[in-house]
Amino acid sequence: MNRFTVVLLLLITFSSCKNEASKYNTDTTSGATKKMESLIYPEETHFKSIRQVTYGGDNAEAYWSFDDKQLVFQSNNAKWNVGCDQMFLMNANETFTDSIAPPMVSTGKGRTTCAYFLPDNKHIIYASTHLGDDECPDTPLRKNGKYIWPIYDSYDIFVADLEGNIVKQLTNEVGYDAEPTVSPKGDKIVFTSTRSGDLELYTMNIDGSDVKQITNELGYDGGAFFSPDGTKLIFRSSRPKTDQEIKEYKDLLAEGLVEPTDMELYICNADGSELRQLTELGNANWSPFFHPSGEKILFSSNFEAERGFPFNLYLIDIDGKNLKRVTHGETFDAFPVFSNDGKYLAFSSNRNNGGGRDTNLFIAEWQD
Repeated sequence: MNRFTVVLLLLITFSSCKNEASKYNTDTTSGATKKMESLIYPEETHFKSIRQVTYGGDNAEAYWSFDDKQLVFQSNNAKWNVGCDQMFLMNANETFTDSIAPPMVSTGKGRTTCAYFLPDNKHIIYASTHLGDDECPDTPLRKNGKYIWPIYDSYDIFVADLEGNIVKQLTNEVGYDAEPTVSPKGDKIVFTSTRSGDLELYTMNIDGSDVKQITNELGYDGGAFFSPDGTKLIFRSSRPKTDQEIKEYKDLLAEGLVEPTDMELYICNADGSELRQLTELGNANWSPFFHPSGEKILFSSNFEAERGFPFNLYLIDIDGKNLKRVTHGETFDAFPVFSNDGKYLAFSSNRNNGGGRDTNLFIAEWQD
């Protein structure tokens, strides 16, 4: 599923390596050096400095290597000769324009999503539909007047080296297998699958062995991440309750679709025990990631919005207390990911796009 592109289209529907601080403070892609602090809104006190990484297309889900020297992200930038989301590799201090493309590390076929580094820093995992078809799959946006996400049953999870060579296929079950992320301990992968007939979370070893089901309640459980010590999972979920909601959910799922406009965050132990709902805010609460302390969650939400947007980043304690707004944009901020050393935050935003539809990557120097 192309999670970031479809969220951006929802907005359109509603609205028509460690680096010196100086490297994060300036943008040299244009003729003159531009102070990047202008990209930080006055209320965004957690950002000490910020750097824009991409300048065109939809770019998101940027994840750090274990040594923080590189990131892997997905993009559909047409000027990089891709028709739909593919995976790209970058060094942590790089910046890219439309005419300067990073190396692609996926096959260039089908649609990809959710790449993540393995502990050796020499391989990534990601989900791809390329075994089903070389072409980009269709992306339906509405069903019976409702905004929807496609759940492609051709998604499987693969291991590739940093030259883009697939070295292993980790899943081969019938149905959707995608959204993999890796524990900071380097021992487990969590992913979402429909192999049970519902969208549930599973874990497996790094080599794909010892698959275990983590969730078992009706609803879409996805976008899961491990805590810094690997003992907990945070994820987003829809939980249909009424007979009508349950019927609508099951009917859509039977067609490979879900409606993502009502999601809350859930937290549990890495084995699925002690599952509990973390947020009860309404609207769409998603793309959660643990703060380096392991005691807070940074996530994206539109719960304060009246028309579906803006999406901003928020912090909340793992006991559900002390909710705090972090970003203060008027469009879209999402997919926050802390570097392993906790010094930087990669995220996607519509800021500084000239009022257009491009979603770009940004790296902010974080301060608590």
